[in-house]
Amino acid sequence: MKLGVLTAGGDCPGLNAVIWAVTRSALDADDEVIGIQHGYAGLADRDYLALDQASIKGLLGSGGTILGTSSFEPHREGAIERIKESMEADGIDALISIGGEHTMEIGRRIFTDDGVPVIGVPKTIDNDVSGTDYTFGFDTAVQTATDAIDRLQSTAQSHDRVMVVEVMGRNAGWIAVHSAVAGGADAVVIPELATTVEELAEGIESRHRRGKSFSIIVVAEGAKLVFGDGVERLVQPVETVDDYGYPRLGGIGAVLARELELRTGFEARVAVLGHIQRGGTPTATDRLLATRFGIKAYDMAKAGEFGRMVAWQGNVISSIPLEEAAKVKPVDQATLDMARKLFSYC
Repeated sequence: MKLGVLTAGGDCPGLNAVIWAVTRSALDADDEVIGIQHGYAGLADRDYLALDQASIKGLLGSGGTILGTSSFEPHREGAIERIKESMEADGIDALISIGGEHTMEIGRRIFTDDGVPVIGVPKTIDNDVSGTDYTFGFDTAVQTATDAIDRLQSTAQSHDRVMVVEVMGRNAGWIAVHSAVAGGADAVVIPELATTVEELAEGIESRHRRGKSFSIIVVAEGAKLVFGDGVERLVQPVETVDDYGYPRLGGIGAVLARELELRTGFEARVAVLGHIQRGGTPTATDRLLATRFGIKAYDMAKAGEFGRMVAWQGNVISSIPLEEAAKVKPVDQATLDMARKLFSYC
């Protein structure tokens, strides 16, 4: 059997571990694997990287992806026929597509509409792919954000400041909530909870009245700035969209810090973690999860289980139909209840 492996969408720690696990599994069974460079664009252009024991040596713990990635969409680019022709010409029996919820939607469409034998593997630091308890990359991002919050605690206390920490999270606040709890922050602002600027300001003032001279607030980039009079605003630094047509986000941290400083009179600063959360080596948890995902994806390919995504459900590696995965998973109710209890502002 000849397998093609690609990484699409944004990068995250653990991608190389999946590539490593798929290749190890295939080579052990005398199957062949080729890496497809720069996502679906590489498949359309037949841009490949041979994967063998030598090329994957030391790959398990490395960050990023050796295959490169892109947001190339076959149907949008009118390239679906080129992709099918490439697979036929190069004898690719199955495609393992590693990506987020949008990549899962691409996989669903090319399988359902075009008959491409594809298997999805969920990755994203945002942990917002439906049907799986966790995605690899998430644990590393949370640890990175938690480390930053730990460091900001001491400088905030030294200067009696309000520190606003902006983390990634376009549609869901998984990173924000988990890192805020783990880092002992005082408040969290996420897309799933409408917390007003006035509530946050009152919470900060209340902390000061109780003798607390500093506050740490974690905010997800996709959260709306909400005010007591009902006004809501999604903060965009520039009025542009990304390759998928989504608004380019970022900047809510700076705007929120300014609003809080005006209302409370306390000095407020912002720390934007940005792509730092995507970089670096994966944690042990992400390496293990990515490895298990890669092995399962290979087994599914051998069994002909196409049109499905690998998933972790209740500590069991299973699979689900791609149509169930191709949507955003918001923060669950139990986690929201925890946030409300811990961050009752402030």
